[in-house]
Amino acid sequence: MLIGRQSWKFECKPVILASAAVGGPFEAKSPLAEDFDYFHEDLWVGQDSFEKAEVKLLEHACQKALEKAGLKTEDINFLVSGDLDNQITSSSFAARDLSIPYLGLFGACSTSMEGLAVASKLIDNDGANYVIAATASHNAAAEKQFRYPTEYGAQKPPTAQWTVTGAGAVVLGKNGDGPRVVSATIGRVVDMGISDPFNMGSAMAPAAVDTIEIHLNEMNIDPDYYDLIATGDLGFTGYAIAQELFRKKGIKLKEGLYTDCGILIYGNDPKVFSGGSGCACSATVTYGHFLNRMKKGELTRILIAATGALLSPMSYQQKESIPCIAHAVSIEYIQ
Repeated sequence: MLIGRQSWKFECKPVILASAAVGGPFEAKSPLAEDFDYFHEDLWVGQDSFEKAEVKLLEHACQKALEKAGLKTEDINFLVSGDLDNQITSSSFAARDLSIPYLGLFGACSTSMEGLAVASKLIDNDGANYVIAATASHNAAAEKQFRYPTEYGAQKPPTAQWTVTGAGAVVLGKNGDGPRVVSATIGRVVDMGISDPFNMGSAMAPAAVDTIEIHLNEMNIDPDYYDLIATGDLGFTGYAIAQELFRKKGIKLKEGLYTDCGILIYGNDPKVFSGGSGCACSATVTYGHFLNRMKKGELTRILIAATGALLSPMSYQQKESIPCIAHAVSIEYIQ
């Protein structure tokens, strides 16, 4: 059901039957390592390119989620997925190998919640019985496409972030036990004129705050309704800006309510500069860490606002600024 201009409230409250998070060798050192299902020791994942490695990460996350749900690929009506590679090739090639009817999405690093929202809408509208929502990213593939290949050893500024090598997937169904997807707010594009691909957090923060504000208004709820509100991958730089924007808008967030997946995934490791990023950042933290906390009874209601910078190599070369977006999804553990 449409609420306001850009929010959905799901009548059947689709169930997250199972989720999976896989990572690379660097992610194995994460403070959240125990919430991952598997780590690949080889950054290449046994492939001859980083892009092919990303395909395997995505396939692995989907297969692991299916295994945990007790389902097979032929039980799934649709795979909803996207990634950062040109023409979302990692998702398309994974869909080819999984042989599941496929809807490809591009929301950059907001794809995790964009996919979860679309998958939930399919379930809620009786358009599917089971849907997988998934996404992936690879540090070396993203660096090569959007910044400088890792092999160049280029120096980065303090605002730079570290793209997560990993993948996250959830299996959604109409009935069963598990956290439920209650509502979603589809974001609008916000462009503050920032054009530096090493400063994504600053570019995305206004879009994140905009979507969260709209979600609270259209759902007619206070921030305290949630046990936790998390943005996708603003990192330390964008998180500080978001905090200031919340204050300016009069949105009062109690201590400890708001966090960011890009901060949690690597903690204070100086190697990542301003924090984590990439499609797999919010996907692995949400589908691993946050859902595990919900299952333990530590969290009951969470709002995840995954953030995305909608630039491309072409737009950067044409000296365009970076348009940004955020999609928010509300997940509740309803006993």
